[in-house]
Amino acid sequence: MEVLEEEEEVEQKAEDVNSLNISDDLEDDETDVPVAEDSVPSDVFDFDWSSIDTAHLPSSYKTNSRKEKELLHLADHFHQQYTHLCPDRKPLFLHPVNECGVEKFVSTTVRPTLLPYPELYYWSGCASFVANYLTMEPLKCPLKPPSSLYSPTTILKYQRGNSFDFTVLLCSLLIGAGYDAYCVHGYATLEMCSLDQTQELCPLLRKPPEVPEEVDPNKYRIRFPSEPPSKFELQQEAKEKEEIEPVQKEEGEKEVEVDKPKRDPLHGLRVHAWVLVLSGKRKVPETFFINAFTGNSHSTTDEGFLGIESIWNHRNYWVNMQDCRKGCKDLSFDLNDSICWEIMLSESNKLSELPELHKRDMDDMVSDPNDGSRAVGTLYGPSSMCLTPLLPTAEFENPYAQGKKVILYEKAKLEKWAPYANGNGLVERLTVYADLDRSEEVEVKKWFKNREDLLDMREVNKQTQLTTDYFRPGHPLLLKAHTYTSLEPETGHIVEFYHKARLDDLWKRFENATEMTEYFVGRDDFLHIRHTEFGEREKKMQMAGTRTDANPRPIVQIKECFHRNPEKPADEDIEERIFMVIDDIIQLTYHLEVHDTIASKVAFSRVIGRERKADEIFLTREWCVKYQPWSSEKHKNILRLYNLLCELREELKQLKQQVRDAEAEV
Repeated sequence: MEVLEEEEEVEQKAEDVNSLNISDDLEDDETDVPVAEDSVPSDVFDFDWSSIDTAHLPSSYKTNSRKEKELLHLADHFHQQYTHLCPDRKPLFLHPVNECGVEKFVSTTVRPTLLPYPELYYWSGCASFVANYLTMEPLKCPLKPPSSLYSPTTILKYQRGNSFDFTVLLCSLLIGAGYDAYCVHGYATLEMCSLDQTQELCPLLRKPPEVPEEVDPNKYRIRFPSEPPSKFELQQEAKEKEEIEPVQKEEGEKEVEVDKPKRDPLHGLRVHAWVLVLSGKRKVPETFFINAFTGNSHSTTDEGFLGIESIWNHRNYWVNMQDCRKGCKDLSFDLNDSICWEIMLSESNKLSELPELHKRDMDDMVSDPNDGSRAVGTLYGPSSMCLTPLLPTAEFENPYAQGKKVILYEKAKLEKWAPYANGNGLVERLTVYADLDRSEEVEVKKWFKNREDLLDMREVNKQTQLTTDYFRPGHPLLLKAHTYTSLEPETGHIVEFYHKARLDDLWKRFENATEMTEYFVGRDDFLHIRHTEFGEREKKMQMAGTRTDANPRPIVQIKECFHRNPEKPADEDIEERIFMVIDDIIQLTYHLEVHDTIASKVAFSRVIGRERKADEIFLTREWCVKYQPWSSEKHKNILRLYNLLCELREELKQLKQQVRDAEAEV
């Protein structure tokens, strides 16, 4: 692939040529290659792989059987032919040494395994587990594949590895789960090779794609002419645009210069490994890549992947013979095409066709400690230990090597913990910043698990100090969300409920020192809003620690709004009723008929201590009623109004108690 020998641009500047010359020198001496340590955790450089214990490993790890030696001989012969026909290509990654210092063909390192956890039956769960469970280590030389490739057994035990280790483990899990997955040896960008996501937007902050609005298919619909534009206004807008445009252009150029990443002198030469998943099996609709470092899926046209040298699985090995000048976007992944892909083992020598192989469909393969889960290992030596005993449930539920994982994104930081690692149930925290240096916090989101109060997420706006708590179903008060600035009472609380589970169908409640508004959904009486106004408390001496309900706020007014009840006539269906508690006034407003323009209104008021007005009618010694002249005849019936007043006075008592209960609930 010519992309491995030259830069993508045809016309190169002098500095680009110098950088390529430098990269050639780096290729000859691995110790002089700089590693981007800023994007790699500092602890990964402290681990000594030469000190690992290999005594517990099976004998198949330490020696090669006769058939394994034959396979290595085939690989050497294939490599000789390859270097003869393609002298300009880089050496293939065929048989690196394992942790015991023994050369092993790369396909024998892939061990299809289905672990007994439901999450690992899907590619997303497998990818997320590998990305979280392992600690990333950079390649010693970014221009060459590693000289060794350890088994997934050792990688799982020590929970660390490079991109090739990540890829082999992930590919083993995916094949065990029934996917048509392959390990890829290729080239990628600096950010992808070094696990640098500081230029990317955090996935939790990505907005869902907008659904386009449906266009009215009626082409015969009448279109009214729009108002003609003013020529003077257009001229003024053009002048303002001419004045602002140069300033905006300069500011934009400055921002681009600041945000533009530095050019990588090794662009197109950095070695990386990832996973290829072909369409077909497990109903995968389209071929895609998985970056094992992050666990994210990518399209095969992603510009982060710059070229492919070879791919392999547990059965065979393929060499890419296609041009990668334009990255991977034009590559064909039809492995049966001998022009695009050079296969190593012919159909007669294909690993799955050898007689020693267990006749089992890999789509349904499940690892068993008594079976050889290493597909090629069963062919070329004794079956090695299974991955399942190496991952007990306790370790699977604690997927982070150091108990915590930190990921830096553009203007954001994501922290993850294992369940029960924190006493408050915190498992994930996302901090959003205002600047690229991540110095000024804008918003913090926290996710919780296994809490007694069923708190699921908490959002905190650092600028307004507004906090919103979200709860899972099952809370004793049926809480869904709670927004506040302080947990002190009467300081402004917005509470949302799972209204379908409440007897009163309450959906939302807003409460502060002077008012409380409640919203209802789906009530049989068609009530949808209740608004209560409070007065100031009487100033009394209160003992320290006494509750506010010991001196309740006086209720000034209660207002209720109702939706239209189609089973009632409009002049009997109340739309709004207001109880002025202190003034002893009850006002009723009825719904409108289709042909009406003014609603009927009735007002009840107490007359003790004042004179009766001319348009008021006595119902009792204490209460009188007033209705509008255009009101319905039903509203002028004195007996009906008297019965209605009695009902309203009784409902007012119940309403007061409901308001006090709502205060106590808040």
